[in-house]
Amino acid sequence: MSAELSVQVSASPGGGSAPAPRRRTAWADGLDELRAAAVTEPGRLRMIGAVLALLVLVFGAATAWQVADRAAAADDVVGRSQPLSADAARIYRSLADADTTAAGGFLAGGEESRATRARYDHDLATAARLLVRASAGTPESDRAGEQIARLNSTLPQYAGLIETARTDNRQGLPLGGAYLRYANGRMRGELLPAARALYDAENDRLAADYDAAKTWPWGALVAGAAALAALAWAQRRHYRRTNRVFNRGLVAATAAALAVLVWLVTGHALARSGLSASYDRGARSLRVLNEARIDALQARGDENLTLVARGAVLTPDQKDFYEVGFRKGMTDLAGPGTRGAASSGSRLGTALALADDEAGRRPVREALARIRQWQARHAQARAADDKGDYQQALARVIGDDRPTRESFDRVDAALEQALAHEQQEFRSAADGGRAALGGLAVGAGVLAVLGAVGAVLGIARRLSEYR
Repeated sequence: MSAELSVQVSASPGGGSAPAPRRRTAWADGLDELRAAAVTEPGRLRMIGAVLALLVLVFGAATAWQVADRAAAADDVVGRSQPLSADAARIYRSLADADTTAAGGFLAGGEESRATRARYDHDLATAARLLVRASAGTPESDRAGEQIARLNSTLPQYAGLIETARTDNRQGLPLGGAYLRYANGRMRGELLPAARALYDAENDRLAADYDAAKTWPWGALVAGAAALAALAWAQRRHYRRTNRVFNRGLVAATAAALAVLVWLVTGHALARSGLSASYDRGARSLRVLNEARIDALQARGDENLTLVARGAVLTPDQKDFYEVGFRKGMTDLAGPGTRGAASSGSRLGTALALADDEAGRRPVREALARIRQWQARHAQARAADDKGDYQQALARVIGDDRPTRESFDRVDAALEQALAHEQQEFRSAADGGRAALGGLAVGAGVLAVLGAVGAVLGIARRLSEYR
């Protein structure tokens, strides 16, 4: 009888078994508990404490991350991209000087001086050494890496042509001049364009690092504003419910978050100022001065080759190719004309405008004075050559009595002095800029943790009143 009753109880009206009730998941139970807690003041306080602590920690983490990223970019400006840019300029300058020196040695006759040979060898060795250093920090697939590979493959070919030209020149063979002009063509058509492309690529890398270092950390600033707004709202809520002005824990959390925000804004503003100064007073000046020095070297090479070629190479309008190149170089350096101040758009005019102190302007003025002297002496050499007095023209270019060689050397020395000054200006301003970010990433992390602890303790103090 009891068995039949059991079957009847468990059977459904249709004769089937009743489905077992569905078990609730832990997630659903947790949501229910959360909803239940949210309608009580202790539950709301716990949620507020958790949100405040989370916001302060997010602010600290965002600040540490973005400041570390900008500090690394500032370090790259000083320790990587600007030195690589300077090395690229030295590679270009060494190649141009080697070509100029080779042409000058050729003019001296069958046996060039030891000083000329040593200078040429030093230029090639410097270019090769700097190419090795540049390739060590540049991927082959990079635009700069492609130019480095091109230079490495072409430089030995150029050196071989120069040696052939020297050998023929020592033997008095006219073919030596043809080899020298061909080597100069390889330098102008392949090596110097590749060196220029490398220099441009490194300057683009420098500009990118500047931009990365100077970009405002908007994510951290927004997170900081959100954390401070939430803390202000929580304290206002506390005051309205308890009529107590201060909650020590929340005040401490607010002070920590505010300290991080002020430190972030001030430190980044100082870093931007220092880096901007290093660019305006250093990097821009360095680029103009490097280009001025290269222009002077190329003008000197054209001047030498004018006497080597002796009218054998002409422009499409039947003018001496190298004399046209010399005049263009002088125009780029100081502007049109042969007297007076440099024009505003010329290399030296721009360098004078960018120099911000007398120590920077003095060597540029000296370079300009020597450029004008060089132009006057060059005109005398050309006048002698046009009259058919080749030996007099040669003496005016490479002789011992006020030659153009002396003027060029003084121009080069003055520009080197200006470069050294601007390099020091760049380093001083850049170091000051990146120092403004020092300790900020670590300090933000520590203050954020302290602020989160303060928020939790402040809410815990309120919760204790409900026990």
